[in-house]
Amino acid sequence: MTNSYQYQNQVAQDRFGLLVTARLSDAADDLPYDISERLRAARAQALGKRKVAVTRTASSLAVSGGTGTLTFGNEHLGWWGRLAAAIPLLALVFGLIAINIIQNDNRANELAEIDAALLTDDLPPAAYADPGFTQFVKVSSGQNQ
Repeated sequence: MTNSYQYQNQVAQDRFGLLVTARLSDAADDLPYDISERLRAARAQALGKRKVAVTRTASSLAVSGGTGTLTFGNEHLGWWGRLAAAIPLLALVFGLIAINIIQNDNRANELAEIDAALLTDDLPPAAYADPGFTQFVKVSSGQNQ
């Protein structure tokens, strides 16, 4: 309903513009040469400054349920758009680096605890590498049960 009123309004504006153009064109024949040249130059300048309507064709259409999405092939992002697109990537990289640093610290702390336990134990560290010690631990733990 609103579209029909808008269409009728647009048609009326177009008719009025055509009537004004016809009336001005009729009167333009009677103007002196210098005024008609100035008008021609102004008309050329106005046409040069007008906004050109850019038409773009959609490269694909995605339909999901009752909604559809048009995607255009080449999105012209300014440097703000590129920066906004790069921020999540930078956050991901910094997050992965932080996780790597924390994991390395945790591994170093675990190894330091094991080394401290080995060095403060009553047995020398070479005893743990001896195959006979493993047999001794198995036999002695079996006797204690």
